[in-house]
Amino acid sequence: MTSNKIVKVQIYKNFNPVTTINMTGVTSIIYLKGVGTKKASILKEVGIVTINDLFDYFPRRYLDRRAMKSIANLADGETVTVVGKVMKTLLEGDTPGRARFKVWLGDATGVLELTWFRGIRYFSRSVLQGEALAVHGKISYFNHQAQMQHPDFDRLSLNAHEAGFGESSDFDLYHTGKIIPLYPTNEAMKLAGLTSRQMRNLVVRAFEAIIPGTDENLSYSILSANRLMSLAEAYREIHFPSSHEALARARYRMKWTELFYAQLLFACRYYKIRQIKSAVSFTHSGAVTEKLYATLPYELTDAQKTAIREIYRDLKSGRPMNRLLQGDVGSGKTIVAMFAMALAVDNGLQSAFMAPTEILAVQHYLGMKRFFHPLGLQVGLLTGKQGKKERQAVLSALSSGELNIALGTHAMIETGVSYAGLGLVIIDEQHRFGVLQRKALQEKAINPHVLLMTATPIPRTLTMGVFGDLDVSVIRQMPAGRTPVKTYLKHEKESLNVYDFLRSQVAEGRQGYIVYPLVEESEKMDMKAAVESYHHLSNKVFPDLRLGLIHGQMTPDQKEDVMGQFRRGELHLLVGTTVIEVGVDVANATVMVIEHAERFGLAQLHQLRGRVGRSEYRSTCFLLYTKLTDDARERLAAMESTTDGFIISEIDARIRGAGNILGKEQSGTLSGLRIADLNCDFDILQSARSAAFKLVEQDCLLKDADHAMIRSYYERYYQERSSLADIG
Repeated sequence: MTSNKIVKVQIYKNFNPVTTINMTGVTSIIYLKGVGTKKASILKEVGIVTINDLFDYFPRRYLDRRAMKSIANLADGETVTVVGKVMKTLLEGDTPGRARFKVWLGDATGVLELTWFRGIRYFSRSVLQGEALAVHGKISYFNHQAQMQHPDFDRLSLNAHEAGFGESSDFDLYHTGKIIPLYPTNEAMKLAGLTSRQMRNLVVRAFEAIIPGTDENLSYSILSANRLMSLAEAYREIHFPSSHEALARARYRMKWTELFYAQLLFACRYYKIRQIKSAVSFTHSGAVTEKLYATLPYELTDAQKTAIREIYRDLKSGRPMNRLLQGDVGSGKTIVAMFAMALAVDNGLQSAFMAPTEILAVQHYLGMKRFFHPLGLQVGLLTGKQGKKERQAVLSALSSGELNIALGTHAMIETGVSYAGLGLVIIDEQHRFGVLQRKALQEKAINPHVLLMTATPIPRTLTMGVFGDLDVSVIRQMPAGRTPVKTYLKHEKESLNVYDFLRSQVAEGRQGYIVYPLVEESEKMDMKAAVESYHHLSNKVFPDLRLGLIHGQMTPDQKEDVMGQFRRGELHLLVGTTVIEVGVDVANATVMVIEHAERFGLAQLHQLRGRVGRSEYRSTCFLLYTKLTDDARERLAAMESTTDGFIISEIDARIRGAGNILGKEQSGTLSGLRIADLNCDFDILQSARSAAFKLVEQDCLLKDADHAMIRSYYERYYQERSSLADIG
């Protein structure tokens, strides 16, 4: 929170401030000199609406003379920042797909060749001969010439007037050892003239009118105990660093504060949940639980038994359970959930189990009915494509209490679905539902117990688990008799060899899958379609084998018919799209072939691979690709190197980002954090978490006078964002 004081501040020596204007930190950005209506609209898209927002728009990196490399000293494969002047530009070719834009950037030691293959029209108009650039990217060499393709770049001012720093230009500052902040910009910003240097100009003008951070948002005791820089000093140093050490301290302070308030939100939530006594208590286990255990055809693993005990403890506590059950593909999460359902029945309560697809919902329904019907339990299925009469019968049985357990898709959260005594909500593969969908199911009862399940924890859930808002049970132990899946990365030119291996497995009595990304051919993406490929494979590659086709545009009955044939061994190969990603469990299937694997996300790839390796037979997964980007190469390399879903989740989090821990985004860099990085700042997170939970433990309502500023800041900036934070 910034002060309303009107002040002048000199950012650099010899800087001549413009006329001070009367404004406060909450003043609209449109009133800042150099903005105007059009630029204000573009700035709003990146979250800058007020002067405060501009202060919180932190530099993405800094030009640090010590971190720069001269062109003569560049090494092949390294990612670096280089500063130089544009010596020459050239637009080559005029045929779509063959055109390229080249720039030769020079410094005192040599020349670096820059090349753009995409966005050529924009870059050829934006990069001009004679200007100075700071370029950032990966170095490669061709014929002894240093090259960089599609570099990230920032223009550096060559004169003092455009720099906004008085008598020194960007280029001068760089050569005299100053640290120059570089601000994040997108294409719309650049087209509107909001380059990194222009953003720096706006920040300078904002500082002329206001000193941000004069109203602290942390108590003196917290600042002292954690040796944190003052907020005002941190704002100044982060935008205009006086030294590398001061910049490091400023960034630490901003990251710590950001993580502290996120932790404070969860600490308050954690405290609140433990004060709720209205959740129904499961007082005892009874005949249903005992019979379920007695009828199991196998012994539970130690990890499964531990998870069941943890869930039982929550259900008997009288406080709402909010637990995540993490288990790798095939680790036996479903049977753990079934024991929780059995306990609910023993205590006279209903359970709702929501799955992301009809195939998975039907499979769970058939599997649980097989276990529960002999125990006298009534199990019902709710999906979106049920007939009216069948659906009405299930709804009636649910509302009357005749039905003990309901399974289904998002149809379970629709208007008109009511439960007689819902006590337990289970959401399987929860990352495939939106936050609001999960919230809607939880609102079908008052403070229900909630169990979330996932085979590949997504970054958002993983992050919330670290934050302590969810209790977590982990199953890392696989059932006896499972063999690890061998994974191989192959170019599509090797597909005939892969098909030969598939044929050899069928000859041994096994079955296999071939998965494609799309159902119909797309003009925008160069990939095969499942339908066309099915016909090609059936007629040309495997004319002597029985193939089945399954994809998302088929009716539920059609899908189940094909799956039934595959389960019974009537089909040798199943060709399909990602509808088989989860829930398909055929122990005899030992080969998974994923076409255009580079098009799939890491979680999807791991789930698809999990359809094989579900028996004692040796299983294999082939990842076929055409062309790999750096991200795709990293994803596929991760798949080849490990079958551990927890390791894959960590890699996925690093590649995709953690997701928005306070909102609706499931992945990406919009984590709700402006400067902290959950992949890198774990130590800061731990420190901030400890302080936040300690504070709430001492003063749960933040009523002490020393905590007034924290409560005020929290209520203004965080509490309004927290309504979704309790949805796993």
